[in-house]
Amino acid sequence: MARKVTYEQALVAHGWVALDPVDTGVIEKLFKKDIREGEEKLMLAVLEEAVHCFQEYVLSTRPREQRLFQEAEELILEKNSDYLFSFENICETLKLHPYYIRQWLLCWKEAKLKTYSVEGHRAGRPELARTRVTHPPVRLSKTA
Repeated sequence: MARKVTYEQALVAHGWVALDPVDTGVIEKLFKKDIREGEEKLMLAVLEEAVHCFQEYVLSTRPREQRLFQEAEELILEKNSDYLFSFENICETLKLHPYYIRQWLLCWKEAKLKTYSVEGHRAGRPELARTRVTHPPVRLSKTA
């Protein structure tokens, strides 16, 4: 016979749960937990994709990749948004600190741009020729 169980007791072997058909509280808790975990997984995926696009396309010259970078940067920099999947809401839900993540990404971007700037400057400079020029010997005295 089915018996009433608490939420903690509901997770039994092989995924089978014995519930009192009248007690909908346990079912609601299980359903909400599944939804909550699904939302958190989706939020984590959104955050991972934003960070990936931010880092992968920061130096891109292709229009599509530039757009992906710009969208990721806008998501990360936006503050005080009521949007469910805003950067700050995602971080809050996942118990992350949006300020520190944002600062780290901006410092990373600045360092990447500086590195690119220095490397680009070196790459644009023509290489000096490494040939040896031979001159005729210099004569110090007049001899016939």
